Amino acid sequence: MATVTAALMELRSPIAMVEMDLHACVGQRLTAAGLPFVHEARIAKGCRIDFLVGSIGVEIKKGKPSAATLAAQLQRYAACDAVDGLIVITEKSVRLPKMIAGKPVRLISLSQLWGIALP
Repeated sequence: MATVTAALMELRSPIAMVEMDLHACVGQRLTAAGLPFVHEARIAKGCRIDFLVGSIGVEIKKGKPSAATLAAQLQRYAACDAVDGLIVITEKSVRLPKMIAGKPVRLISLSQLWGIALP
């Protein structure tokens, strides 16, 4: 978890027009860090997470998501055996529990990582 978090903390994203722009930035960052991943990983029936890096799930949200809706989604992911921890990347900070279903949750807010880089 610490290795994936450290790699993603170095992410400097330009302003993203759509969420898939953030997916591309995260994929590039993970590749640069030498971390193998599966994009749009199916972790259970009807349950797909944006990235799976080993057993660490990475979920990306554009803007500022609803904390309640996001927590419910993370609860489903945390219930999956393939996931040992969750990292959530958002453009704007949102409050999340530090643990869900006994698994650690880390938030990376792009607006707090040196700001969002302008094109």
